[in-house]
Amino acid sequence: MASSTALRELQRDLENKANDLSKLQKDIAKNHQVRKKYTIQLGENELVLKELELLMEDANVFKLIGPVLVKQDLAEARANVRKRIDYISAELKRLDATLQDLEDKQKSKQETVFKLQQKVQSFQAGKGKA
Repeated sequence: MASSTALRELQRDLENKANDLSKLQKDIAKNHQVRKKYTIQLGENELVLKELELLMEDANVFKLIGPVLVKQDLAEARANVRKRIDYISAELKRLDATLQDLEDKQKSKQETVFKLQQKVQSFQAGKGKA
């Protein structure tokens, strides 16, 4: 009777750890999606900066604000794009650090789940022989 209680406890623990692992995997997938979005934005902003660098100092630059184009100083436009690139780069670094942490946790959880699965299997095999 005690052995079936221990087996149920092991199975419950295994289920909880597997759910935790599943949540981590979802977080990793979400991190990848956000990282992809920022990578695309970074590429777009770098292209905009290259285009702005090609302009003459007296060129007209307009910024879209809602449905209206507003004239903007070229130096200000370049500075804004550089700030945006810096921000996006910092976010990508933060996401990379978070991803590394999540992957380390995932590896640890996978090892824990594997060990629990082995315990359950060996417990069931021992019970089957008895």
